[in-house]
Amino acid sequence: MLQLETVTLSSLEKIFLEKELSVSSTLQKGSMFQNEIYSFQVAYKLSPENTWGRTHVKVDVESEIKDYIQVKSVGLVPSELPCYPIIDDNYMRTEPGLFPDPLYDLWERSLFITSQYWRSLWITVKPSQKVLPGTYPIKIIFKNEEEILSSVIFEITILAGKLPKQKLIHTEWFHADCIADYYKVEVFSEKHWDLIEKFIKIAVEHGINMILTPVFTPPLDTAVGGERTTVQLVEVTREGNHYTFDFTKLKRWVEMCLHCGIEYFEIAHLFTQWGAKHAPKIMGYEQGQYKKLFGWGTDAAGEEYQTFLQQFLTQLVRFIEEHDLKERCYFHISDEPRQEHLENYKKALEGIADILKDYPIIDALSDYDFYQHQLVKMPIPANSSIEPFLENQVPNLWTYYCCGQYAEVSNRFFSMPSARNRIIGTQLYKYNIVGFLHWGYNFWNAQYSAFRINPFQVTDSDRAFPSGDPFLVYPGEEGPIPSIRLLVLNEALQDLRAMEYLEILKGKEFVIRLIEEELQEPLTFKKYPKDAHYLLNLREKINHAIVENQ
Repeated sequence: MLQLETVTLSSLEKIFLEKELSVSSTLQKGSMFQNEIYSFQVAYKLSPENTWGRTHVKVDVESEIKDYIQVKSVGLVPSELPCYPIIDDNYMRTEPGLFPDPLYDLWERSLFITSQYWRSLWITVKPSQKVLPGTYPIKIIFKNEEEILSSVIFEITILAGKLPKQKLIHTEWFHADCIADYYKVEVFSEKHWDLIEKFIKIAVEHGINMILTPVFTPPLDTAVGGERTTVQLVEVTREGNHYTFDFTKLKRWVEMCLHCGIEYFEIAHLFTQWGAKHAPKIMGYEQGQYKKLFGWGTDAAGEEYQTFLQQFLTQLVRFIEEHDLKERCYFHISDEPRQEHLENYKKALEGIADILKDYPIIDALSDYDFYQHQLVKMPIPANSSIEPFLENQVPNLWTYYCCGQYAEVSNRFFSMPSARNRIIGTQLYKYNIVGFLHWGYNFWNAQYSAFRINPFQVTDSDRAFPSGDPFLVYPGEEGPIPSIRLLVLNEALQDLRAMEYLEILKGKEFVIRLIEEELQEPLTFKKYPKDAHYLLNLREKINHAIVENQ
């Protein structure tokens, strides 16, 4: 008789391919509101006395709310660069190896179990406001053709009520070119549009409500002199110094995004990354020939590009306002400018400031001088460099993290515990952060876009960024495969919404007391509890307080 070991765990555990289970604790129950997504895991392995090398097992779910439950298998992917040489004490694994991350559909609810090595199933509960409040046992059954091998029960309590709509503006940069490249489809062909929509839908489902919009091919992570696949929504025709623009594709993009639930559009950067010295690649027609009109050879401050921008932005603003998008649109100048780029950034901004005076301009930058010089009214500092902005009470503050935030602060590398991913929601709440940005929703290229990669085989952009930084989703055969990091990040956003709900009922001070009552020092972006228990217990306390006071 086959014997199977099984145990229920929280979504904040990472199950590595090992004979011994390395987790902090088990979890048998949880609670959620009617419009949330709740996740837990079931870890499993064959008992040591079994000598089978590969066993086919069926997975069944027994529950009154079975129709609202999804079961996925946590896949393993390689990482050659799980972290940089400099780390802190809040990492799980620092050696190259296999890491749990993609969430695969189970083929006919079945899987193959390799003896004596732990793996896990990822269970999501999505009531979609269609399930009545109450406590529902969920029984996960493992069986073969002859017998039940093991079963576990997890109890989910669905609470009356729903969390308020997400207020945080959240963007994970969407790389439309990577979708076309990986699936080998023509840019903006019907197949490309279909895939884009699928990837946008799963983004929206998990709390991403702003999208990078490629009016021109975004000049991001591209080697100087290099190019990325052209993804340009606006068609351009040049006749001397006069330009005409066709916004047909942009209109389709906007309508599709709004249909999917996107609320905000960030117009792709108008100047190159790290200094605003050049123009992005802009293709267009001139004398009937389709050609590159601007790019690395273009002086960003030169008269030719400035003339183009004046005409383009005037027409773009008209399009935005004719389609009632004014309150939804944000603009970028250049990504991550540093102190030595201040003068270039200033020149770039001056040429277009009048046209965009009624629109927010946002850029990821961590030098407070840019804000002090009034160059950016809505700066986006990294969570590792946010203190001067907080101390000076900068209004409408955003934050971001990327590969550079590898010590002290929240992030989501493979090598980090999931609690380090989820804590960001509590931090965003405490400091009234209005927006969160990350550069890698689906960057499936090597660094500087030198070449394309297979994200199932290369998870670190060819050993450039710690695995977990370049992308949150994988390209499945027919569309997106989510990662555990995407779902845990969504849990952070749900925590934020729950705290905002409780604040409406009891006030900000009450919520902060709940957050910090068991801490030895106040929570900051660099000082926070490292273990999963804190987050799980805090969320249960918040849920209980909401139920008591609503």
